[in-house]
Amino acid sequence: MRVLGVESSCDDTAAAVLDGRRVLSSIVASQDDVHRRFGGIVPELASRSHIRNVRSVIERALVTAGLELDQIDAVAATNGPGLVGSLLVGLSAAKAIAFARDLPFVAVNHIEGHLLSALLEEEVEFPYLALVVSGGHTSLYFAEKLRSYRTLGATRDDAAGEAYDKVAKMLGLGFPGGPVLDKLARDGDPKAIRFPRARLKNPLRSVESGSFEFSFSGLKTAVWQHLRDRPGELDPAAIADIAASFQEAVVDMLLDTTGAALQSTQAPALVIAGGVSANSRLRQRAAELSAARGVRLHIPPMRYCTDNAAMIALAGSFRLAAGERDSLTTNAYADLEL
Repeated sequence: MRVLGVESSCDDTAAAVLDGRRVLSSIVASQDDVHRRFGGIVPELASRSHIRNVRSVIERALVTAGLELDQIDAVAATNGPGLVGSLLVGLSAAKAIAFARDLPFVAVNHIEGHLLSALLEEEVEFPYLALVVSGGHTSLYFAEKLRSYRTLGATRDDAAGEAYDKVAKMLGLGFPGGPVLDKLARDGDPKAIRFPRARLKNPLRSVESGSFEFSFSGLKTAVWQHLRDRPGELDPAAIADIAASFQEAVVDMLLDTTGAALQSTQAPALVIAGGVSANSRLRQRAAELSAARGVRLHIPPMRYCTDNAAMIALAGSFRLAAGERDSLTTNAYADLEL
């Protein structure tokens, strides 16, 4: 089945075509230049940019796949969670195509797309523990099988990627903050500054308690206080040390909780997905954790870490193969439970 996938949950307009599990095309139009001067994503500008980009992105996905629209068998699109204005653009475009061509349509949860993104280029056996970590999400899930996922915990405040963006803004490094902080951290000392680690403890800390939670607001505030106490221009070495120390604290918190969840669930595999899974230090430390615990580690290739439509088409393909269909009256939701 050739599935056209459309993704517009935040600030990337994406379309992809899959033939079964084979990716024929995956096109992403970034909005970084639109939002950079604001130091973060402006929802209204994101929606308008999606409107400008969505048709051309879908057309490029078809051309790259070497297909015409009448050779598509079904359509899948993200309907949440995300920015509602952004979601509505991609969802409406996908539903319009499905309506005009009388094609089967499925709405896909953005998080499920990330949970399955590692399957785009390798075999991943169920069950597995999944850490979804990005600018909008930091959560742990236990994936028992397809369409059967259990939320173990999430962030109580900022997502990890959001903390990266805000710290980069404090340092005047621009947007998005993740890649630039990751690069600077390679030249810094991760032990230069002992930033606090928030470890939210629960005596049960079990799958049943759902207590595997995160918090990054305190770390973000600690960086702000560090900078406040050191007024004036920082030299490159000092900025690199701040970046490395901040990043080490983020990775410590992510993997401390993930390690506890691995122990509790006894999951034989770990999947890390979402934009922050592209971070070099997280990848390195996750490989060390997995080797020490004797579990398989799966992280999608860089092009499938950030938001993309290939993962949406894949999740949609599994639903379509199971005979599932959604109504064209399906709406978009800012908060959508997995």
